[in-house]
Amino acid sequence: MSWQRCRKANVDPRRLCGPSPVSSDDFVSLRTNRGDMLEASAPIMAQAREILSETGSLMLLADATGTILNSEGDWRTQDEAQSIHLMPGVNWSEKLCGTNAIGTALAVGQPVQIHSSEHFCEGIKRWTCSATVVRHPLDGGVVGVVDVSGLSGSYSPQSLALAVSTASRIESRMRLDELERRYRLLEQVMGRWDAHGRAAMALFDRRGSLVKANELAQSVVMEGGRVLDLTAIRRVPGLAAGQRGFEPLPALPDWLQADWLEPLMMHGEHVGTLIVIPQSRLLPSMRSMPASLPETASVADAAPAIAPAPATSSTSENFAHILTEDPGMLQVIERAELLARSRAAVLLLGETGVGKEEFARGIHANQGPYVALNCGGLSRELLVSELFGYGEGAFTGARKGGMHGKVEAAAGGTLFLDEIGEMPLDLQPQLLRLLEQGEYYRLGETTPRKANFRLIAATHRDLRQEVANGRFRMDLYYRIAVTTLRIPPLRTRPGDIALLAERFLQRSLELHGKPPSRLSARAVQALQAYSWPGNVRELRNVIDGSVLMNLRDAQGRHEVDIEPHFTEGAADASVPEMAAGNHHEVPSMAEGEEVLIGRAVRASQGNLTEAARRLGIAKSTLYAKMERYGLSRHGILKGG
Repeated sequence: MSWQRCRKANVDPRRLCGPSPVSSDDFVSLRTNRGDMLEASAPIMAQAREILSETGSLMLLADATGTILNSEGDWRTQDEAQSIHLMPGVNWSEKLCGTNAIGTALAVGQPVQIHSSEHFCEGIKRWTCSATVVRHPLDGGVVGVVDVSGLSGSYSPQSLALAVSTASRIESRMRLDELERRYRLLEQVMGRWDAHGRAAMALFDRRGSLVKANELAQSVVMEGGRVLDLTAIRRVPGLAAGQRGFEPLPALPDWLQADWLEPLMMHGEHVGTLIVIPQSRLLPSMRSMPASLPETASVADAAPAIAPAPATSSTSENFAHILTEDPGMLQVIERAELLARSRAAVLLLGETGVGKEEFARGIHANQGPYVALNCGGLSRELLVSELFGYGEGAFTGARKGGMHGKVEAAAGGTLFLDEIGEMPLDLQPQLLRLLEQGEYYRLGETTPRKANFRLIAATHRDLRQEVANGRFRMDLYYRIAVTTLRIPPLRTRPGDIALLAERFLQRSLELHGKPPSRLSARAVQALQAYSWPGNVRELRNVIDGSVLMNLRDAQGRHEVDIEPHFTEGAADASVPEMAAGNHHEVPSMAEGEEVLIGRAVRASQGNLTEAARRLGIAKSTLYAKMERYGLSRHGILKGG
């Protein structure tokens, strides 16, 4: 195939060497524009100088056009290489030099080894060359080639393996460098991010890749009223930093206007672009969204362009099980419907009991298996084996043949990691590796396994605060939060309380084989006066408990009352709404949770089983949270 391409390109098979090198000025410009790869490869190429000394071999680094940027290795072979122009500044693409490792690796995008007479041109048939491409860690695009070349007499079967391992090391260093640049870019813009309030904002790095977007910017209106989903965009080349002398930047896409762009500079260098989309270009339903919206980080996941449906009281089949008439909740469902049609990772945010898993199931939309794992209710050791599985003999008592984990069970479908904020810090790098490289190891095994799933994660914690406190990795946060959805608590949508209570009531009555009934006026009033710290889960538990109490002494009544101890503690356990502008009453999600636990324990007069029921969590979870916050039943009651 390579020779066919060469003949089609009219390459002269009698050619004796590569073309002449570019001028000194152009070569300096080339290296400047490829600075990221050269910086990452510098220590690795320096090691090659020592490794290949007196081996008769060279290691060369070329860019994506096939132009050699650096050469290291045996100095005597350097002289031989110069006689065929195998040196920096020379383009060794297939269309210029025929079949050769650098050009052919670029043509096929995978490792190649070209030995002796396999070269197309006469002048390089004395050589044996092995090469593979270097890919950018964020979008997988080819950015260069690593080549190991030498005269055929010095051929080593390890040359190709050396080229492949070197390319992998360069990619790893580029990944770390790129993450560090992105963190610096985020730090530069974060001070101004919140200052725009309701503006739709998106942040792109110097390569034109999306780094971060707030929720309003997830859909931008194009000319003619069409809508483009920002999460579908891997890269906008027109936003890349200017390149001197060689690759002119393409024009901006039609949907993006130049006056929306704000170049970001650092030490005189263009390091990224901030896009601020004016309110006039947003859909009417977007303009009414709350000012305090969650932010979204984007990495490499892409989703198809999707137009959102108008907000109405009816929802798609995937979300028909979520009962609401609240406008804010309907907007969240609208966003979730968009996400259900993509494969992007989603982070669900919201207090305990708001129904995050209900949204996860809706977003999953029956696309393959749905596998859920709660990261907060397991020990570290059990969480590892549940997530990744284990091999035979991994530990005493391990099942014969081993056991597959949740990652394997979710292949082709969705993995839902609930309470991901509770994941131990030392386990987080393993999850990050899984998400970035698509592979994992079973406990007790040394052979990697491939993973293929869509991630949906959920937490009640403020993960950005957890990152700041050193309890959650920043790189993992930005990897799981490709898109975020914040689910409003029940107390902010009072109109849904009676609606949900009625549904839970009829389900509970049906479960116990009892005829339909209704809530008493007193019961509805009590439910609507309560602030529901345990949200929808607590409401369901209260209704179930009330049904059981009414079954015991129903005596033919057609109305259901709320159990007495609920109304007695309602005022004490409720969460007062913050006054307008007083947004610092509860500085963090963790402190808010601690306050709720204290109130629930006091309202239950120290009965932890009852307190857990009020909070809508398991008693074991309540014990764990009290231990985390240093709370005790005696201390709470004594403190009043």
